[in-house]
Amino acid sequence: MKKSFYLGVLITLLTFILTSCGGTSTTAGSSTVTINWWHIATAEPAKSAWQNLANQYMKMHPNVKIVITILENDAYKNKLTTVMQSGNPPDLFHSWGGGVLFQYAKAGLVKDLTSDMQGDWGNSFNKSALDVYSDNGKVYGAPWDMGAVGIWYNKALFAKAGIDQPPTTWTEFLQVVQKLKSAGITPIAIGEKEKWPGHFWWVYLAIRMGGKDAFNKAYTRTGSFADPPFVAAGQHLQELLALDPFQKGFLGSSYPDEQALMGDGKAAMELQGQWAPANDQSAAADKKGPQLGFFPFPMVEGGAGNPTDVLGGGGGYALGKNAPPEAVDFLKFLTTVQNQRDLAKQGVVLPVVKGASDGVTDPLKQAVVQTVSKASYFQLFYDQYLPPSLAQVVLDSTQSIFAKTATPEAAAKAIEDGAATALH
Repeated sequence: MKKSFYLGVLITLLTFILTSCGGTSTTAGSSTVTINWWHIATAEPAKSAWQNLANQYMKMHPNVKIVITILENDAYKNKLTTVMQSGNPPDLFHSWGGGVLFQYAKAGLVKDLTSDMQGDWGNSFNKSALDVYSDNGKVYGAPWDMGAVGIWYNKALFAKAGIDQPPTTWTEFLQVVQKLKSAGITPIAIGEKEKWPGHFWWVYLAIRMGGKDAFNKAYTRTGSFADPPFVAAGQHLQELLALDPFQKGFLGSSYPDEQALMGDGKAAMELQGQWAPANDQSAAADKKGPQLGFFPFPMVEGGAGNPTDVLGGGGGYALGKNAPPEAVDFLKFLTTVQNQRDLAKQGVVLPVVKGASDGVTDPLKQAVVQTVSKASYFQLFYDQYLPPSLAQVVLDSTQSIFAKTATPEAAAKAIEDGAATALH
């Protein structure tokens, strides 16, 4: 009798414990999941667009909380480097793909998305865009934007200087610079304190002089970054610098300074990517900015590169190593064809998802899309494509040409010396 009593109590107790454990699991499953999302969209309309998408997702998934951190470009790069060194990356973070992302992947700091990209999600992207986030058959991020670096110009200032048409050759471009200076207009704005804006000039000149072949040979070590096309790039940059085309103190100017100069109509041109119009408008004192036009980087006479070759890139997102599964699902949500189309209509992205290109209605964005579509060779920014140590050498060396502290030959040799170590 006692045995039966104690057995009954034991069964009741075990049933209670098991039921309680099941209840705890359900509670844990419904507890809040936090996704820490870092991005660099400090300007409208992108800033609000990303927030709206986060709000939509949280409404659809009440157990998910998305905490957004917004940082200016260079502040973001510095902070991301710091948290990566500590081994604690954010769940979802902006990436340009290329060598920087792949180094994080090799260190085990980012989530491998290869299996997630099998099937519909991976097939939804334009291959050239997804390739930027892929290395040795593995996928480490998802793109949301892809465009080209080109020259943005103030139409009113061009008219004031008597310039009817954008230049198509390097010689014509230098003549435009001279006309603008004669009219009392600062020809070009640049934030060279941060180095990457200046490296656009040198890289584009290298592309025009040597094309895909010169870069591929240097990168695969069958050639050299000290070969003639890279030296010639520095020499042509010297031609431009001899005209004093930039604002006073440009070596100490930040990229936000560059944005403000363009936004307030105090400079006629800048060499930037598809993000420039929105950033310039946001930086303008009147929040409207001038009417801008766009033209591809000029053809350089005597160069071996195709005049349609493009330097460019865009934005994407990668996931930290400990990101929850919900972060992957949220990234899939961000890159649906409908959201890509809507973002394109708002002027936030140049779509990378198939079937979303009809959302591009802004003439300036369409000009960039056309430039990319004509490209026979698309080169990702050197400072993102190359391994970080070599990328830094490129940035430092190109800035030394701007500062007139190194010759084109010396700068090219420094880059080659860096490549010999980084690309062995």
